[in-house]
Amino acid sequence: MVQNPRLRNALTLYTTADDIQCHRARLVLAAKGVSYERVLVDSARPPQDLLDLNPYGSTPTLIDRDLTLFDTAVVCEYIDERYPHPPLMPIDPQSRARLRVAAVRIEKDWLPEVDKIRAGGRPADAARKRLREQLLSTVPLFKASRFFLNPEMSLADCLVAPVIWRLPWLGVDLGREGKSIVDYGERLFHSQGFARSMTDEEKAMRPVHEQA
Repeated sequence: MVQNPRLRNALTLYTTADDIQCHRARLVLAAKGVSYERVLVDSARPPQDLLDLNPYGSTPTLIDRDLTLFDTAVVCEYIDERYPHPPLMPIDPQSRARLRVAAVRIEKDWLPEVDKIRAGGRPADAARKRLREQLLSTVPLFKASRFFLNPEMSLADCLVAPVIWRLPWLGVDLGREGKSIVDYGERLFHSQGFARSMTDEEKAMRPVHEQA
């Protein structure tokens, strides 16, 4: 019998094993050093207890006692506000807005291409080309700051890094032009938080020697 998540003391995150948006939420939790219960689900067959909590059966879904949250941005911003240290958003409104808009652009421009690549078939090659071009167009942003659009790690990095991690697995090679993006990724990938955020399926997306 599955225990009702509303009766649990710890946070509970319903997540799939290899989805970028779920990885995003897990990376925010890892960056905060928050303990939580991870419930892996099959997005094609969401369990009944998830459907009872979230009418869409979508992931990530976060349960915090009597509070149920879905939509990745809502989940991530709640975690950042619920556990304020270290902060993952800048203080000033303009910088916060800039990062939010960047996240929306990534969701609308990058993630659909990732989905097309994963679906395979003839459209996948064109999607790889488009994704590569979109990423390379952001090179100046990666060169301008240690993190994405910000001197410190932010919620935007928690979305960008899972995409960069998957590029070899997706068959997207940025070449020399994308060195600043690759270097950015390596800085995050070697952090303890990033390692904690991953599932076994995500770790398997890169050879072991690349993760050392």
